[in-house]
Order: sequence, then C-alpha cells, then structure tokens
Amino acid sequence: MAIDESDGEPIKREQWGGKADFILSCIGFAVGLGNVWRFPYLCYKNGGGAFLIPYFICLIAGGVPVFFLEIALGQFMGEGGLGVWKICPLFQGIGVATTVIVFLLNIYYIIILAWDVYYLAESFTSVLPWSTCNNTWNSKMCTVSFAAQNYTNCSFSNESASVAENYLECGNYTKVDPVVEFWERRILQISDGVDDVGGVVWQLALSLLIVWLVVYFCIWKGVRWTGKVVWVTATFPYLVITILLVRGLTLDGAQDGIIFYLKPDFAKLATSQVWIDAGTQIFFSYAIALGAMTALGSYNKFNNDCYKDCIIIAVVNSATSLYAGFAIFSVLGFMAQEQGVDIDKVVASGPGLAFIAYPKAVTQMPIAPLWACLFFIMIVFLGLDSQFVGVEAFVTAMLDLFPKFLRKGYNREIFIAVYCFVSFLIGLVMVTNGGMYVFQLFDYYSASGMALLWVCFFECVAVAWIYGGARFYDDIESMIGYRVNLWLRICWTVLTPIMTVGILLFSFITFEPLKYNKTYVYPSGAQGAGMCMAFASMICIPMYAIIKLIITPGSFRERWNLATASAFTDQHLDNDRCLFFSTAFTPNNDSKASSSDGLLVFDAL
Repeated sequence: MAIDESDGEPIKREQWGGKADFILSCIGFAVGLGNVWRFPYLCYKNGGGAFLIPYFICLIAGGVPVFFLEIALGQFMGEGGLGVWKICPLFQGIGVATTVIVFLLNIYYIIILAWDVYYLAESFTSVLPWSTCNNTWNSKMCTVSFAAQNYTNCSFSNESASVAENYLECGNYTKVDPVVEFWERRILQISDGVDDVGGVVWQLALSLLIVWLVVYFCIWKGVRWTGKVVWVTATFPYLVITILLVRGLTLDGAQDGIIFYLKPDFAKLATSQVWIDAGTQIFFSYAIALGAMTALGSYNKFNNDCYKDCIIIAVVNSATSLYAGFAIFSVLGFMAQEQGVDIDKVVASGPGLAFIAYPKAVTQMPIAPLWACLFFIMIVFLGLDSQFVGVEAFVTAMLDLFPKFLRKGYNREIFIAVYCFVSFLIGLVMVTNGGMYVFQLFDYYSASGMALLWVCFFECVAVAWIYGGARFYDDIESMIGYRVNLWLRICWTVLTPIMTVGILLFSFITFEPLKYNKTYVYPSGAQGAGMCMAFASMICIPMYAIIKLIITPGSFRERWNLATASAFTDQHLDNDRCLFFSTAFTPNNDSKASSSDGLLVFDAL
C-alpha cells in the first residue's frame, strides 16, 4: 500500500465489488477470441483431433498450475504484474517482461475487433455482401455454388492447395467462395507481402478508433466499473455460439467436419509443431505470462478462496474452446462437401479462419443479416472484455510503479487516454494493405510462442525454487484456509519447467520461417523484426537479475541472499504471515528491504 506524502494517508487500492465480478472478469479475459478464433485455426492447421492430445497434456501439466500460481500470487502480494515479484526481487524482471508482452498484445489484439466492427457495419443490409458475387470487389473467379461446377478437369496447383486460396484450377482460372473474396479483397484489401505495406484502409482505421474509444470509456474509472461491464460481455457470446452450433450441425457434411475435429491423426504427434502450437495456445488462451491474471488477483480480498475460483474459470475456458471448435468444424464439413474437396483443403488455415467459417454459417441461416449482426456483436463482446483486462493489466502495473502520481485526481484517466492514443497510432500499420502480414508477425512473436514459455519457466523457478514451493503453499493456506492439491506444487517444481524448456528447445531446433496461409514466406528482415519483438521481453529477466546482483553490495553469497529476500508490506504483517525487525519496515518505504535493514523471519504454520 502506497503512502501519500502530502497528508500521510495511505492511497487506497481498489477491490472488486463482488466475487462474481472477479470470476467474470477472468473468464472475460481468458475466454475470448483465443477460444473462438485462435484455437480452431490451430486445431485445423495441426490435423484436427491430433491437436487435442498435446493440448490437454499441456493444459494439465502447465496451463492450469501456472494460471492458479499467478492468481494466487497477485492476491497474496496485493499488487499488479510488476509489484508481485517483490516476493523474489531478483526476478522482478519477470514483471518487466510481462508488462512489455501485454503492451504489445494490446496493440495487435484489438485489430481483430477492428475487422469485426467493419464486418458488423457491412451486415446492416438486406443481402449479406459476402453471400453473392455481384459486388465491385469480386473477381471473375468468384462462384456461389461449387456444387454446380464440374471438377473433373480441375487440379490443385501445389501440395498446400486450398479452394479458398485460389489454387483450384479449372481451365484458365480458379474458383473462389465469395466469403473468401470478401475477407481478402474487401476487409483486408491485402497486398502481396509484408514489404508492400500500401496505404491505410480507412474503414479499418475508423473501426480501430471506435474500438479504442469504447475500451477507454469502459475502463477509465477502474475495476469496479469494468467488473460490471463484463456481466454482459462475458455471457452474451455463449448464446450466439450455441445458435451457430445448432445451425452448423444441421448442414449437410457437418458430420464429416466433426469427425475430422475429433479423430486424431497420430502421425501428426511426431511433428514438433503440433506440440509447440498446443503449448503456446494453452498459455495464450489462459492469459498466462501477461501480468493480467496477477493484476486481477491483486484486487481480491486477502482471504478470497481463489483456488475454487480458478477451477471454475479453467473449466469454462477449455470447455468454451472445445464448444467453439464444434461450431467451426461443422461448418467446415459443410463447405468441404459443397466444394467437393477434403476438409483440410477447404479454407486457409491462417488467422482469418473464423472470419471465413462463421460468416459462411450465417449465410445458411434464415434472416441472415440479423444473425450476422448478432454474431459480430458477439465477437465484439468476446474481444472487448479481453482487451479491457489487457489494458487494465498494463495500467495496473504503471499505477503500482507510480502510485503517488497516477492515483491522484484525474491523472489515471489522462494516463489511460494517452496510452490508448499511442497504441492506436502504432496499430495503424496493421490496418494497411500489408497489415495482415504485420499482424501475424505480432501474433507469432510478441505475445505468444517463445516469449510466453520463457516467462512461465522463470515464474516457476522464482516461486517454486527460489522463494520455495512449500513456503508458497503455506501462504496460500493462510489466505484460503486449507491446503490445495499437491499436484500443483509438483507441476511448478518439475513438470511445467520441463515442459516449457522442452517446447522451447523443439521450437529452436525445428525452426522454420514464418508463413502466411502456408504459401507466403516472410523475408528474413521481417523474421528478424519478429525475433526482436520476442527478445524485447525475454531479455528483461536475465538482464534485470544480472544488474540486481551487480549493484547489490557484499560478497556473491550476500548479494544472492539480499536479492532473493522477499520485500513484504504491512498487509502481510496484518495477516500474521511474517515478522520484521523494527528497521525492516518504514511507512515511507514499505516495499523495500535494504542491506542494512533487519532480517525477515517467518513464523511456521
């Protein structure tokens, strides 16, 4: 708790208005576009059912344990992504790394909402523009009914061919679904590569501005206001997904899509990419290593039962991913039968999969424009509550870093406004003609993959090995009143570090250049820029630790002991968890324990 030097009064930290606000905010962030957008396209990319096996292994051995660790750590320390690592000051670089990651995530994640708002605007019409080929952006290759075509003399131009990617050659030209042309030629207006950025698509730029304004006015008053907003944004999507699923299951060919979704191709399990994608998807969808869950946990009361909360959130999160998968693959089965091709070739397996399969399903429904509007409103809700918490995580980190300034008057609101505006300006590069290529670079390198795995490894090391897994178990018991399952500690100590290091090594050993839709290979310069985004967060952890040891006085052993000594606050004294000698805590320096301060003595429970 920070102290206001002007009047000596403590600056009060906000708390949730109720337990349900916390649970829904966590669900709103963790259950988002990663479930209905990223999970289906990774599952499709990696052979359907084959992806589910490593997904559940990574979920049990890494995702849920680290998810609970972050929530519990935030609640115990009562601080956001930066402050929580006072529990092990040597590793406060973890907080810096997560802040960098969530800053980059907030810039590119909201682009999906800009696409969606553009789709929503185009849905207010009597005939959906992606259901016909009579639009100015359609090419001569556009066709509404593949079933009417004779594919006897058609062939795929390469091994990664897809009808949706204009590879199905019939005579002198190809056949393309209008849904695909609307996505590529109307929404994205995509160029030939990342080096051809082109101009800004003004409709997307306007959509991006609108979304950032909505985000700002939904979070500027803090978590009590945000906690009420998610009551709507976190629940409405389930109604729409259910409607789309019911419709998808009634389409011809839906059964084939579901079989592809559930039946594993065991040969895929021998490829490292399936395991890499499964591991990174778990950490991405559970919003781990972003500082967001520690921030949300920090607004809980000290004695909140976060263990039961985390079980509820974890079940809802993974169940939503699987549920959305059924909706996506039922439509893919229909599209495959309609086009007369295999399911794995029906559409491109890139980030735009959800913006092809879902709109296609909507065109098959009565009163299609109405259902289109409801669907895209659902996507807005799914993305907004995730964006709320992502921005809140970054803001919380800054508030905890500069509490005396940012928690006064309207400074918080002004800071958030400046932050949103700067993020909007940076995001404009992703609404250009080449913006999709930039977006995928951000998605692959900045806030997923190696960066998340790296941070998760060091989180486990800091808590389970340096601070002490048994000691943290005692801390959890002091909060919730009982001992949690021993499996979590086993994961923090052994399984999760092994899993994260293993996936990281696999990704380095089997490194391949990033591709867009399996065909466009990113140039080396773009790959290098992506790696720089990843290393910008990863380097924070070892660099901070090295600097900390260098500037700390004494022998190496003394430096190590001082650098790993937890710096607790009066909150922990109030809960009888630790005792300080008289010099270890002063009101004006409540978050530091210097070399001349006393020792930190813990009472045994």
